[in-house]
Amino acid sequence: MSTERQVAKHYTHGSLQQAIFDALRAMGKDPERFSAMDLSTGDELHLGWVPATAALAKDLGLAPGMHVLDVGSGIGGPARFFAETHRCRVTGIDLTDEFVQVATELTRRCGLSDLVSFRQGSALDLPFSAGAFDAATLIHVGMNIADKARLFESVRRVLKPGALFGVYEIMHAGKGDLPYPMPWAQTRETSFVETPETYRHLLSAAGFTIESEENRREFVLDLARQMREKAEKHGMPPLNQQVLMGPAFRERLGNVMATLERGTIAPVQIIARAA
Repeated sequence: MSTERQVAKHYTHGSLQQAIFDALRAMGKDPERFSAMDLSTGDELHLGWVPATAALAKDLGLAPGMHVLDVGSGIGGPARFFAETHRCRVTGIDLTDEFVQVATELTRRCGLSDLVSFRQGSALDLPFSAGAFDAATLIHVGMNIADKARLFESVRRVLKPGALFGVYEIMHAGKGDLPYPMPWAQTRETSFVETPETYRHLLSAAGFTIESEENRREFVLDLARQMREKAEKHGMPPLNQQVLMGPAFRERLGNVMATLERGTIAPVQIIARAA
């Protein structure tokens, strides 16, 4: 089985849409029509969650009329945020067919289908014309992609000259091995975490100029502490990332947070400009 098929299988839930609708009902929401914010406790599949997405959007200068590509769009949380908050048009692409189907239906019921669309496909062979996009994002995706050189070349091809590429990835920041399972991989066979230096080198080789780089480790740890305190007082919201990950959620989240606490990994944001 190819790496891409293994990755898609890892993320496939099987009955994800129904699980999300059940969680929405438990929140007192109508699963036939709800807002993008109603999904925000469960549809941001990355460390830093909505605040990290908001910060990335601000640093990219997203604005009405822009066409943004979200590579590895998951169930569409960041794409919907970009569209609803900044009124830009967003195209998401993801390997996992179930994610694409669920993202499309959630977006329709949020009333954002005029601005946001999704399609299934590979980040290594983006099915878009050259220079089609004004900006692009890659949010916690590269950990599943070994050939990052080809990934960045693929993204560069579909960006207009001068467009910004926002990379927000888990990267190696210190010594130590990664424990598995992790949220993105059951074993190291489909896990390809690299250092910021590697990202910078490969982005530059693909035709990007690095505009900024920020280690968001302390930002994420502080957010996680706040979320734990809120959960201890009020309980977990019915729609949370366990709904997406299933029974393995606690072990996977525990492993990633422990590794983050030790400083072995860190979520790092890089803003790069296409030549």
